[in-house]
Amino acid sequence: MKIAAVQMVSAPEWPANRDAAARLIAQAAAAGAGLVALPEYFCLMGRRDTDKLALAEAAGDGPIQQFLSGQAREHGLWLVGGTLPVRTAQADRVLNRSCVYAPDGSEAAHYDKVHLFAFDNGRESYDEGRTLNAGSTPVALQAGPLRVGLSICYDLRFPELYRALMHPPCDVLVVPAAFTHTTGRAHWELLLRARAVENQCYVLASAQGGTHPNGRRTWGHSMVVDPWGEVLEVCAEGEGVVVAEVDPQRLAQVRLQLPALAHRRL
Repeated sequence: MKIAAVQMVSAPEWPANRDAAARLIAQAAAAGAGLVALPEYFCLMGRRDTDKLALAEAAGDGPIQQFLSGQAREHGLWLVGGTLPVRTAQADRVLNRSCVYAPDGSEAAHYDKVHLFAFDNGRESYDEGRTLNAGSTPVALQAGPLRVGLSICYDLRFPELYRALMHPPCDVLVVPAAFTHTTGRAHWELLLRARAVENQCYVLASAQGGTHPNGRRTWGHSMVVDPWGEVLEVCAEGEGVVVAEVDPQRLAQVRLQLPALAHRRL
């Protein structure tokens, strides 16, 4: 199966982001992708942290989720819908949720971001804990022939989450993200390749990549990494689509020649 990472430079306005996502999903489908992943907050990169509260939807219902369902059904593919804000019982808190839709448009799974990003180097300051509630449960699903493990952005720094997804082993780990330019330049590719190598599977990383209207600059470099840690395709900056083939023989070869997953003791 071909898999695709969509890279965006999302704006504060949902309609513009919706139209961009639809155009890029169609591009991925035209390239033959059977599994497509959008980036974190594909639907909104607000001017303030609290902007996501106004766009938040009830679980399982709302314009963003309806759009994602319709796109999966229209193109007949598995769609990892980046992330969107989902309401909680607290008016000032949401979940950062990644919803996965099957080719018939039904929601096949969803995952709530477990690890909440915080960073302050004196020039940039972020704290997702101000508006987000953390999830608690690792989620993997069967997407056609592929077992797919879900994660979001900052999760990438916590290898124990990915280990929890490897029972049984995944074929693909998906990482929708909005890494900052500062942290992405230092660690993005390094961490993606490490997760691929230690789990001996493909990694599909779909990122925000550019300077947004809110002034934030994201790193981009959406990519597909193979089970040996080789970067197969990458989109450096700006809108784009990265497509690569998941080769079951490559997965089997790597796991047979270096059976690290079978050697786990902890």
